[in-house]
Amino acid sequence: MIKSLHIQGFKSISDQTLELGRVNCLIGANGTGKSNILEALGVLGAAANGVVDDESLLRRGVRAGLPRLYKSSFATERTPAHIALSATGEKGELYRVSLLNPLESPEPAWSYKTERLNDGSEDLVSDGIRNKKNLNPKAGLAALKKVEIPQDNPAADLMARLQEYAIYCPNTPTLRGIAQDMQSRSPVGLNGGSLADGFAELRRHFKNAEDDGPFEELLGLIDWVSDVQTTSQALNLLSPKVPRSKLMLKFTDRFMNANRNELTAYDASEGALYIIFCAILCLHPASPRFFAVDNLDQALNPRLVAGLVSRLLAWLKHNSYDRQMIFTAHNPAVLDGLDLLDQDIRLFTVERNSEGMTSIRRVELSPELLARNKEYPLSRLWIMGALGAVPNV
Repeated sequence: MIKSLHIQGFKSISDQTLELGRVNCLIGANGTGKSNILEALGVLGAAANGVVDDESLLRRGVRAGLPRLYKSSFATERTPAHIALSATGEKGELYRVSLLNPLESPEPAWSYKTERLNDGSEDLVSDGIRNKKNLNPKAGLAALKKVEIPQDNPAADLMARLQEYAIYCPNTPTLRGIAQDMQSRSPVGLNGGSLADGFAELRRHFKNAEDDGPFEELLGLIDWVSDVQTTSQALNLLSPKVPRSKLMLKFTDRFMNANRNELTAYDASEGALYIIFCAILCLHPASPRFFAVDNLDQALNPRLVAGLVSRLLAWLKHNSYDRQMIFTAHNPAVLDGLDLLDQDIRLFTVERNSEGMTSIRRVELSPELLARNKEYPLSRLWIMGALGAVPNV
């Protein structure tokens, strides 16, 4: 698991370190830099994979942009020459990189200034400024070295997690199957594409599993359904004018008449689609071991989002998948699903200081805050300003 992330000179983040858990929630006002944290990880993942360019960033859900949009730019500081990013694992394994893409002469691919890969006991890659003959500064050395490292080496595991990382940001039309997902992945696309296919695979997986508890929890969160299936025969359930994918979700509404109680994803509650999407990411065997969801709480009722968040940790740990996620949220009810006494679950406030720099602070239940939490839920404490991360309006 990735335990620490360091970001320097990236967008609104001048110099910040996060000590991560398994479930990591970022809260804060709009424009404070929450998504920048997710995107910094995306750049680090692209670097770990061997090349940083627009294509590799878009594939990870990072917004493509000009170099001047990636580098920190504050009135009180000089623009940094490079962006420095690093991730550290549980056994001290480390991947660190500094990247160059000059503002005045940008190139399609960023250059590696320095790169280091350590397995917790020795450096496997340690390279400074690229002045060696025939060395391509736009190609990462650690990605090549990973091929030679045994799979059980901590450095190999860290690199694999970074390479798999992506930022998911589902939207309703794509989840419904009526809009194309521009970044398709397995088991679901970054915007929710192939949701029905991912669900069909997940259902088959749990049908053959000894413990189907998480799948039953998933269905239990969608309280109006008696069953969810997939079908390729939905002519009688959907207007011929509606675009459709080959495989579609089919919901059985337990309150409707038996002869008219089936709905496709096009007509079903969008909240059900977002719940299924999150469950697939956490529970599907092919999901990445480290991923982010931007705006996890969108389209979800406050009680429903608290119920979903309360199940994330168990889902991520199910079947020894050893997964880890980081997500942003704006709905205060999200906090009521977080057990901050569990060290695997971490809450971070994201704010901008007087100089405009993103400041990240972990919220821990101090004796004072714990006493107040007995009187008020965390959601209420956030609204009251006790946790910070509220806009100055």
